[in-house]
Formats: sequence, structure tokens, C-alpha cells
Amino acid sequence: MTKYKKVVYLDADTIVVKSIEDLFKCGKFCANLKHSERLNSGVMVIEPSDEVFKDMMSKVTTLPSYTGGDQGFLNSYYAGFANARVYEPNQPLDVLNSRKVPEMERLSTLYNADVGLYMLANKWMVDEKELRVIHYTLGPLKPWDWWTSWLLKPVDVWQNVRVRLQESLPGTGGGKNPRDELLVKFLFLVPLLLMVISYYKSCLQTRSLFDHIRQLYYKIRAGGVLAYSSVPSSTILSDQQPKVPAFLGGISVCVCFAAVLVSLGLSLVIIPRQVMPWTGLLLMYEWTFTLLFLQFGSYLYLVYQWGKAVANQAGQFRADSTSLDHESGKGHQRQQSYCDIAACYYGLGMAFLAILAPALPSIFGITALFLRLGLMVVGGLVLLSFMTYAAEHLSIRSFTRGFEEKDMHRSRSICFLC
Repeated sequence: MTKYKKVVYLDADTIVVKSIEDLFKCGKFCANLKHSERLNSGVMVIEPSDEVFKDMMSKVTTLPSYTGGDQGFLNSYYAGFANARVYEPNQPLDVLNSRKVPEMERLSTLYNADVGLYMLANKWMVDEKELRVIHYTLGPLKPWDWWTSWLLKPVDVWQNVRVRLQESLPGTGGGKNPRDELLVKFLFLVPLLLMVISYYKSCLQTRSLFDHIRQLYYKIRAGGVLAYSSVPSSTILSDQQPKVPAFLGGISVCVCFAAVLVSLGLSLVIIPRQVMPWTGLLLMYEWTFTLLFLQFGSYLYLVYQWGKAVANQAGQFRADSTSLDHESGKGHQRQQSYCDIAACYYGLGMAFLAILAPALPSIFGITALFLRLGLMVVGGLVLLSFMTYAAEHLSIRSFTRGFEEKDMHRSRSICFLC
């Protein structure tokens, strides 16, 4: 690269927010100090030199590198860099041109603004309007990953630049990736189709949507309380109640939490990392809940079958009977339905808390990283408490329904809300 007089190197996790042309007036080697007396190689100005290159290559195997890479080696090679003078781009042009070009110069924070330092103080250490380069140095929290926008406020700068990008290749305008467009549409539609099919198979095959809404309305107006053993299609003639295993609740809670972890992990793997923040968040909710419903729904179905098996072993017999629903003061025969209203309540409550927990920092206008994480943790603990109760309650309901419906054929649904 000796055909160039100066080269400005920028890491992939940096973003230029203001002109950096004045960097070409810097010395032969310029960088910014980070971590006390160590230079950071994320932003560098280099004067290409064949002599320096050969000297570096001769020492690359002998000089130590605290990082095991280029940054550690450069700190060893430029051992006196911490004592170099600070580059002052605002000096008169005649002074800059007449001075002897220094071997090393230190760049100010304006040219390598560390997001990690911003998050500690929740503000930049310099005038934000004068920033030239922002460096996203927080380990795995890189700005191109959709989830970082919900944790780090400075990522908004990256995303704002991204949406203003012009097309460099067909379909790349606004920072889009054409290869991900079709995949995102597919990932968006699949959970919706699964939920529609599940609801149709479990509820609408026995009653219309209007009937379900009407039943829910009368139940709310009557102030009905959901019990463990509520069974819509039959009553028990025997006085003997099902004996629920004492360990069922604990096992159900463990299964629920394991299903949540698996759902979150699979969702992160499935969703492309570089989609827009809102797209990633929406897909994350869709796939996490879909996978959770499939897994925990399968578990509840097994618990339901377990209850039926226990009832058969105990020799319980049940006569067919009819149950009445209160509707405008008139009774009518209640049709058999596999849709469990209580489970719907729990599912909606879980969805509400799952949306509320990460949204709390935005609701309260909190931008500091640690306060954001703390508030999310509090919301997460509330969600976990609700899930603990819901998992135990739903498993007991499934076992009890299986016990009471031992002679009734029930087709399996792919949704645990049913």
C-alpha cells in the first residue's frame, strides 16, 4: 500500500458520524489510548512504509501480544505510544505543513468514542456534537445484531445511518439484505398459520367464534371463578375426587422453564441477526411463544392422558350428563369444546408480561445500561412468578380433566391453550 500517502483504518464495529478528513494530516502512526496506557487499534492512521512493514514482520514472533492479535503486538511495537503528543487538527494549516511529521500521535476521544465508557456514565465524555467516530466495543453487543438496539442507546446512531444507505447492490437500499427478505416473510407467516390451525382444530370445530366470544362475555359478567376441575362437557357422579400426584406441580414448573429456555435459544438461532430491530423483536415473540406452546402443550397432553390412565386403573365410571350455561337468564345445553378458557387467560397474561418486561425501560425513559438491565430483571422475575403459578395450575387442570374424561375421546391439539 505504499502508493498511498496515508491510510485511515476503521474497525467494522465503528461508524463515522462526521467528516474525518483531518485525520490525513496526522503523524506517521496515530491511534487512541484505551484502558489506561494501551492503544486501541479500532481507529488508526498509518503512513505506509515498506521499511516499517519489514521491521514488524521480523519482530512479530518475538514481541509479546497481550491480546494474541494485532492490538497487543502494536502496543509492544510502539512501546512509547502513551507518551506521544495529542494530535491537534485545529492548528493553522501553515503550522501543520511546516512541522516535522511526528512518528506517533495520540487521537482524542472524538475519533474513537468508546460505547463502553458511554454506558458507564450514560453520556459521552466529550461534546456529542463534535463526535467523529463511534466505536461499539462492548464484546458481543455489536450494532448489527437486532437485539442490541433494545439495550444500548448509541446503537440508534448506527441504525439511523443504516436506513439512509443507498443501494450498492439490487435490494440493498436502507441497509436491507435481499437474502433475508424471503426468510423473514416465511418466519413471520409460519407461527401465525400454526396458531390459526391450532385454534380451528381445538375450538371452531365444535362451536363458532361468535359462540366463544359470547360465552366469554357471560362468564366475565357473571364473575365466574376458574377452578382446577372445571370440565365443560360432563359432571362426575362419583364422590371420589382425583388424587393429583404431589410432585406434578414441581415437575410442570421445571418443564415450563426448560421449554422457555429451549424456545428462546431456538428463536435466536432461527431469526437472522442483521434484521431491523423491530422486525427481530416481533419474530422473537412469535417464535418463542409458538415453540413454547408446542412444547408445553405436548407436555400437558401427556399429563391429560396420564389422568385418564389413572382414572381407568381406579375403575371410575362416569355417566353422560348435560351441563347448563347461563345465558340471559335462560339455560341451554352446552356443546362439547376442547378450548380451555383458563389456559387462554394464562397465555394472554404471559404474553402481556413478556411484552411489558423488556418495554419497561422505554416506558420510563431509562437509557443507562445497568438500570435498563435491572428493570428488565425485575419484570422478568414477575413473569417467572406468573409462569410458575400458571404451569402448576394448568398441569393440575389437565390431569383432572383427563381423570374426569376417561371415556371421552379427545383429539390432540398442537396448542396448549386448548
